[in-house]
Amino acid sequence: MSTLEIHQIPTRSDNYVYLLRESSSENAAVVDPSDSAPVLNTIEMFGWNLTHILATHHHDDHVGGIPEIKKATNCTVVGPKADRDRIPMIDVELADDDTFMLYEAEAKVWDVPGHTAGHIAYWFAESRALFCGDTLFALGCGRVFEGTLPQMYDSISKFKKVPDDTWVYCAHEYTMGNAKFALSLDPDNRDLRAYAKQITARREAGVSTVPSLMGVERRTNPFLRADDPQMAAVIGMEGKPPVEVFAEIRTRKDNF
Repeated sequence: MSTLEIHQIPTRSDNYVYLLRESSSENAAVVDPSDSAPVLNTIEMFGWNLTHILATHHHDDHVGGIPEIKKATNCTVVGPKADRDRIPMIDVELADDDTFMLYEAEAKVWDVPGHTAGHIAYWFAESRALFCGDTLFALGCGRVFEGTLPQMYDSISKFKKVPDDTWVYCAHEYTMGNAKFALSLDPDNRDLRAYAKQITARREAGVSTVPSLMGVERRTNPFLRADDPQMAAVIGMEGKPPVEVFAEIRTRKDNF
């Protein structure tokens, strides 16, 4: 197995697309290409050969660039089996607990429904990289559009299997707003206050806040802390099941 070189491409108003380059060659893959031009321009600039597209879910701001990229490169499109009819030009279908080899790098695949019915995530353990689409964000999680709140709770709970030194490559720059919400729930959390200060400084400097470290997210992200008695207590749900605590936090965020 091998590690991947990862490059971030900002697109649209707040999207992030990721290029994954094989360290021993000029081959590369792209994760969730919202638009074709930024990807094709970057590939041309670096002189790389785009071989794969990895899709997490069907929303246009994640797959909008697939047709033009596929036409230009004849690459292989990889995506969720559960949502193959809504992923353009899909070649390889993946489902829960599958493994996928991108060159010499192995990805563990999880079904993570909630935001959409057919969402998946890719965890490259050797590269310390989790590509989670719109399921988990820095200090947040995705809105529940097509699934249920219990499904979403189960989905983000799968990410607790990854080590603290894993980088969470989410797909949007939502971190400032997520920090404000998290602080409204848990203003006395020292780790959260320090993280929020760091986030503000990065955004004021025009620097991305993504990726974030899973170890930091475990201590500060309210959605990952739904099973933490302290988190339940600060929102007045002491003793309630974690899935109910999660549902309450998500509902509050929807109305924040």
